Amino acid sequence: MSYIVRPKKSLGQHFLIDLNIAQAIADTLDNYKNTPILEVGPGMGVLTQYLLSKGHDLTVVELDHESIEYLQENFPELKGHILEEDFLKLDLSKLFSGNFCVIGNYPYNISSQIFFKVLEYKDHIPCCSGMIQKEVAERMAAPPGSKTYGILSVLLQAWYEIEYLFTVPEHVFNPPPKVKSAVIKMTRNQVRQLGCNEPLFKRIVKTAFNQRRKTMRNSLKSMVGQDCKILAEPIFNERPERLSVKQFIDLTNLLESYIIK
Repeated sequence: MSYIVRPKKSLGQHFLIDLNIAQAIADTLDNYKNTPILEVGPGMGVLTQYLLSKGHDLTVVELDHESIEYLQENFPELKGHILEEDFLKLDLSKLFSGNFCVIGNYPYNISSQIFFKVLEYKDHIPCCSGMIQKEVAERMAAPPGSKTYGILSVLLQAWYEIEYLFTVPEHVFNPPPKVKSAVIKMTRNQVRQLGCNEPLFKRIVKTAFNQRRKTMRNSLKSMVGQDCKILAEPIFNERPERLSVKQFIDLTNLLESYIIK
């Protein structure tokens, strides 16, 4: 391999240098051998090499031109499957005609946005896995009642089973990040429709957690009016972190006819 790509702070790049961890991340998609894979932010291909060795139908998307040149030179088998694009701006329906999986050592500065992008294509992404900062992984997998349970937890858990697989120390990266990392796996659940007004569900979840120290009554009264009789229901005494996904769905149905237009 002819040269080394310099990690760029502006792109949130921290290159994984521990091959055992790269192999473990690639192993998360072993059950999807017949499903195309999209790797986000491959950098110098530390994860890419294991995905290719497993025989996956792999496409990679990378914003850094220096990394693109490195991949083109060192992974000729990826010819025609390297996209110099911003993942967040991609129309994934034009890339894949059916289902596909997403994997990566994700740029830490946009990891939440990446998962919200996955949600847009949830009916075509049976599995999404990879490495992110530990704090975000904990939020994604947090159960109701925990301090880290929030917007990301509810919106992702509505559609995916989320597994926090293992923690990754700082010293296995170049440069070492200032935070610990973690590997997660999201597997699509059986839910095809939430059984409520889904845009309203998302709005209620975001409104409630943006004022998470308040009761549901105080955080949602702006949506229905302070004197709305529905606010007397017991569920509005709770704080948002106490409510399960199902309770947020029930709450959406309860509130829908009272929402101020």
